[in-house]
Amino acid sequence: MRVGEVLPDLPIPVTRTLIVATALASRDYQDVHHDPDLARERGSRDIFMNILTSNGLVDRYVTEWAGPAAVVEAIRIRLGVPNHPGDTMVLTGAVTAKTDEGRRVEIAVRGTNSLGAHVTGTVAVRLPSTGGASPDTAAASASTATASPDTAAAS
Repeated sequence: MRVGEVLPDLPIPVTRTLIVATALASRDYQDVHHDPDLARERGSRDIFMNILTSNGLVDRYVTEWAGPAAVVEAIRIRLGVPNHPGDTMVLTGAVTAKTDEGRRVEIAVRGTNSLGAHVTGTVAVRLPSTGGASPDTAAASASTATASPDTAAAS
C-alpha cells in the first residue's frame, strides 16, 4: 500500500429492501426510512438510506480492501445527497497517508449516486504487523469506529 493508491470501485445497488432492512437493523424507526408516503410529505421524493447504513457500507468498503485483520480506528463521514431506492451508490477511495511505519493508513472515501455525492470522508485503519493481528486487536474493531459529530443529526 502506498500513498495515492486507488481502491477498486464498489457499486452498491440501493434497493428498498436494503434501506428498510438496515434502518430496522440499526433501530432507526424514523418513518422517512420505511414509509414512502410520509417521506414525500416531508419533502423527499421517496424513502432514503440512514447514516448508520452509510457508515457501515463505508466500513465494509475499506475493510474488504484492507483485509480481515485490519482494525478500523476512525471513520469520519459527512452525508450529502440522499440514497433513494432504484439508484446505485459507487464507493471510491484512495490512500492519503501512511504513518507508524506504514501500519496506520488513512483513506479518503466518497460514495456517489445519480444525484451527486452521498457520503464523503476519511477512514483510518491499522494494519497488522507481520504475523497477523491478535484476537484482542481484531475484537476491538467493532468498538473503536466512530462517526464525527457532523453525522449525528444527519439521519
